Formats: sequence, structure tokens, C-alpha cells
Amino acid sequence: MSTAWVVGVDTHTDTHTATLVDEVSAVLAQTEVPATPAGYAQVQAWAQRQIPAGQRMFWAVEGTRSHGHGLTRHLQAAGYRVVEAVKPEPARRRRGKSDPMDATHAALAAQAVERDPAARHAEPRADGRREALRMLLVTRRHDSDVRTATVNLFKSLLLGAGQLRETLRGLTTTRQVRAVAGLPDDPAADLETRVRLQALRRAAATIAELDRAIAAAEKQLAGLVKQACPGLLDQPGVGPVTAATLLTVWSHHGRIHSEAAFAAIGGISPLPASSGRVVRHRLNRGGDRALNTALHTIVTARRRMKHPPTSDYITRRTTEGLSNKEILRCLKRYAIRQLYRFLEANAVDA
Repeated sequence: MSTAWVVGVDTHTDTHTATLVDEVSAVLAQTEVPATPAGYAQVQAWAQRQIPAGQRMFWAVEGTRSHGHGLTRHLQAAGYRVVEAVKPEPARRRRGKSDPMDATHAALAAQAVERDPAARHAEPRADGRREALRMLLVTRRHDSDVRTATVNLFKSLLLGAGQLRETLRGLTTTRQVRAVAGLPDDPAADLETRVRLQALRRAAATIAELDRAIAAAEKQLAGLVKQACPGLLDQPGVGPVTAATLLTVWSHHGRIHSEAAFAAIGGISPLPASSGRVVRHRLNRGGDRALNTALHTIVTARRRMKHPPTSDYITRRTTEGLSNKEILRCLKRYAIRQLYRFLEANAVDA
């Protein structure tokens, strides 16, 4: 089978730059279009005019889930194959940078992957339910970060609150927030006290609102997870947030070709760290850190709940002399293998 023609696209907020290369990697044409529905149709028509009859073509789009999201949706709806463009190596940047150069690199790199039997393209994640899960995760993470910052502000304001601080000392943050939210104005208080109370009440209201938003997001996540993969929430240590993270990274059948690839994406595949007579492996610090964090949470929950297979494994490996970090690495690797197989067997593509 001959090598396919490729259109590489460098995407930005306002414009997309496309480069077309033929089956022998010759650059045939380049164009720039606006990042609008009309621009998507324009670049599609431009590519169609260049391709001889009977030739295969696919698209390598940069940022298929960010600036290239609209173009990716348009091309997929039109029946084209779209892959995620390979990011340029840092060394290539020393030879210069421009939008046409980046688009050309995207096309040539995608064609090199196509020719290599051992390589695989990065496939865009699915829309629909998986995209809804991703958006809920992103907004929940933002709300959680803002809540943490607001709680820190609340605590700092409380430090100088005198008698109010003593009254609230020893209470949980939730109870402190409720107590402050119900405090009335005191017209007789001095200016500093009145302003401090106003700031405390405002922070308390923000925390309460964020608590409601986070709880609502987790409830919605749980409902979508049950639709996307029945039984996933019944797996030991898996909650709505970790389950949604697993599903958004896995995305759909065929995107992740093996459990080893899933582990590599999450930075959970072991890396050799041997020296001399010491033969060992270490944790991988790369990969998708959200997936890695989700697996860490799942394994930690299984240890805390004394999940029998997990407890038995920890006991056996501790006896063999493995450190806690090495045991954690192994547990995460076993967990992602089991969860990948569960996703492959039970997830429903939307």
C-alpha cells in the first residue's frame, strides 16, 4: 500500500496554516485560513482540489482538543481521518520557527509515523459523553483550586479577628464558615473590625458556593460514568473523579491499543534504574499526570480499605525487601492493567 498524502495544520486562535505533502514527502502547497467554520470548509476544499483521484489522504492537526478542536470536528464529520500532530523536538526550534514550518513538520512527522510499522499515531479523544466528562473535571479542578485559595484567605483574615478567632478556634473549616456567614453587622465596631468581618463573610459565601458547585459536579460525574462504563464505580477504590479521569484518557475503543500503552500514557510504566549489582526499577515522572494521580488515589484507597489482594501483595513484597515506593509503583502498574481490561470489556462508546 502506498503512503498517504498528509495535510499538516498548525492551529492558532484566529488562523490555521496548512501544508500538503505528497506520498514522497514533497511539499506541494500551503495556505492560511481563518479559524472559523467558513475557514474549515475553505481548507477542506483547498485540500480536495490538490489531491489526485484515487489518492489516500489524512490530516495531522495540532491541538485537536484546543485551538484545533473546531477543525477536527469539521473534518471528522466530513469523513476524514484526523490524528494529533507530533510536537516538534526542542532541537528543531534552533532551525527557526514559523506557522508554515510548523505545519510542514506536522505533515512530515505524521507521514514518518505512518511508514513505521512499530509506531502509532496519537488519536484525538472522543466528543460527546467523554468531552462532557473532561469539561466537568476541568471545572471541578478549577473550583477546587479556587476553594483552597479562598480557605487560605479566610484563615489569614481570621488570624487577626481577636475574640472571634478564639470563639471559632478548634472548629472545622466547614463549621467556621457557617458561623461567620451568620454573623450580623456591628455598627458600633471600629473600621478595621467592620472591614474584616465583611471580608470574612464574603470569603465564607464563596467557599459555600464552591462547595455546592463541587458536590454538584461530582454527582453529575457519577451519573455520566455509570452511563459510559457500567460497573466502573463498583471497582475497589474508584470514585467519580478517578473514574472520569480514566474514561477521558482512555476515551474510546481503539484509541489505546494495549494496557502497556495505557500505563505509558499515565507515566506508570516502570523505568530501569539499575547500577552495578543493584537491579531495580523506579517510578516514571512523565506522562499524563492527571491519570497518574488518579491511579495513586485508587491504590491509596485500596490500601486504606485493606483490599485483600492489595494487602496480600504489600505483605509479600515487603517480606521480599521492596521499599514502599517500589511497592507503590508495582501496585499502580497492576491497577492500571486491571482497569484497562475493565474499560475495554465494559465501556460504551458514545
